[in-house]
Amino acid sequence: MSPRSASVNEELRRRSRERLLQAAVELVSERGYDATTLGDIADRAGSARGLVSYYFPGKRQLLQSAVHRLMHRTLEEALEREPRSEDGRERMARVIDAILRLARDQPVLMRQHMAGLLQAEGFVQCPEQVRLSELLGDTVARYGSQQVSADYPMLRALLMGAVYAALVPGVPMKVPVLRAELFKRYRLDWEMGVPPDAEASDGPRETDLSRFFATDPEPEAGPSRQPGRGDAERGVPPGPDTGLARGKHERASGPGGQRRA
Repeated sequence: MSPRSASVNEELRRRSRERLLQAAVELVSERGYDATTLGDIADRAGSARGLVSYYFPGKRQLLQSAVHRLMHRTLEEALEREPRSEDGRERMARVIDAILRLARDQPVLMRQHMAGLLQAEGFVQCPEQVRLSELLGDTVARYGSQQVSADYPMLRALLMGAVYAALVPGVPMKVPVLRAELFKRYRLDWEMGVPPDAEASDGPRETDLSRFFATDPEPEAGPSRQPGRGDAERGVPPGPDTGLARGKHERASGPGGQRRA
């Protein structure tokens, strides 16, 4: 068997982390937060249990990163759907519809995510959260905002409030009602995005989320032997010279280098 190069090892580590994110989303959706352990997540991902604690301080932080990844990729998919549009109002409509659809299709997962945000740790500053905040900030800018640093947090708050209202036990609000309020706030036409009546209200819900996580088959081995061969499979954390080690300490930033949640 040919030895793996450093770049291949790094890609394996990245995919190991992706498998943990995907496993967290799947298990919490199936069993709920309290019934899911870090060991369960590691087993579903096919990873060593020690690797979970290297990448994530705890289960709450792992779930937040996983849901932020799911939200980012869901929004990205909605924005790239044909026919693609560069119109700022259309893009805002697609973002709103994508988030509301997540609340509809993944109620257990999104309810647990919202509950986690109210814990003492609040937002987890991680690569997945950074990408999500950048995409939402770009949406606000394309919409025409002259003060993205102020308008981005407002959009985030409105979307979070809509998700909460759709999922609060006992008195949930209807998604079309929430959509109408958000569309009114941003002066969007009802026909923009994906109107609720464009989908069968009793149709199938999204259940297979694997496409949102980069867990493709392993890359081929490189031509040279590098230190750390096979570390990802054995659960050995990446060394300090790898991109993933650097990525673990990434912090979200907004315009001018300010941190953005």
